[in-house]
Amino acid sequence: MDNSGLIFIPDISGFTSFVNNTEIEHSRFIIEELLETIINSNQLGLNISEIEGDAVLFYKFGDPPKVQELVQQVAKMFTESHKQILHYQTRRLCQCSACINAADLSLKVIIHYGEFSSYKVREFSKLLGKDIIVAHQLLKNDIEQHEYMLVTDRIPAREELKNLPSWVHWSEGRKVTEAGEVPFNYSMLTPLKESISPEPVPELESGEKTKVASASHDYDVDMISLLSVIGRYAERSAWLEGVKTVEEVTDKIPQLGTRHKCVLDQGSVVIHYSNFVYDADMIIVGETDESKTLSTYYTLKKISESKTRLTLDYYIIKNSFREFLFGLTQKNKVSKRLERSLERLEKHIQTRQWV
Repeated sequence: MDNSGLIFIPDISGFTSFVNNTEIEHSRFIIEELLETIINSNQLGLNISEIEGDAVLFYKFGDPPKVQELVQQVAKMFTESHKQILHYQTRRLCQCSACINAADLSLKVIIHYGEFSSYKVREFSKLLGKDIIVAHQLLKNDIEQHEYMLVTDRIPAREELKNLPSWVHWSEGRKVTEAGEVPFNYSMLTPLKESISPEPVPELESGEKTKVASASHDYDVDMISLLSVIGRYAERSAWLEGVKTVEEVTDKIPQLGTRHKCVLDQGSVVIHYSNFVYDADMIIVGETDESKTLSTYYTLKKISESKTRLTLDYYIIKNSFREFLFGLTQKNKVSKRLERSLERLEKHIQTRQWV
């Protein structure tokens, strides 16, 4: 039986160009995380019918929410999405085109009210009806910028203008669909960006440290490609001596603050947090243990477009007795381990299937 209800479609703007022009692996992770952010920002109790590539089809049967509630919901999804996008800009370790171009993504939201029905296919609720088709057709319109909320005239948006935030400025539009002409109001979401700021950078290290071991090796590979290998935690055991597995990585894309558990061959476990500094000719990646007493720094220095020098530096917290004890019992062993790791990395790079 047909029912009346709200159709609410947040759609990631710039999706097609982003997917077509960037690395598929990280572009997939970025879109997944943005869709999860949108879903987690649902504060109206909307139901999910399906995820449609770059959009989520939400619905809710019954009377439409007040316009103020819809505006708050759109603002929540937009700001949370752009916090995530800003996160990629300020905290990313990866320098692939997907991670760099994530900044070009945004969000638009289509809001329509009409008649449709729901049916089940296994555990999935599917929607059927002409108003579902109309809502999808509204995604293609003549609005030049692609970060807006669009509300059809089934919802009296202008009648509640006095109670809406100052950033809401309605403009009128019309869309010719198979069901006829559909009038709508729309407001740009761009002003909301002014209130979004990056999250504070976590304090990942404390106290002074002393370098106690170091090793370097040159590789016939460009700096960014070498960085991508280092950032693949699942591959660490293939070249980093003493590492059995890496588990519980907190981020699909390596970034500032990424946490991972390093299981060593002798059975012990070390938990690391990542830090980094990046410029055009040098990248420094630091990994510090949970107690903030031990650190390993990976310094990638660009020698040429196709050649990179990698230096591994091992640090311990500054303490005269610990430094003396380390030099007496561990220095040679750790230095040799770093050298062998760099040699193993050379072989790993030669056998690796580049994508």
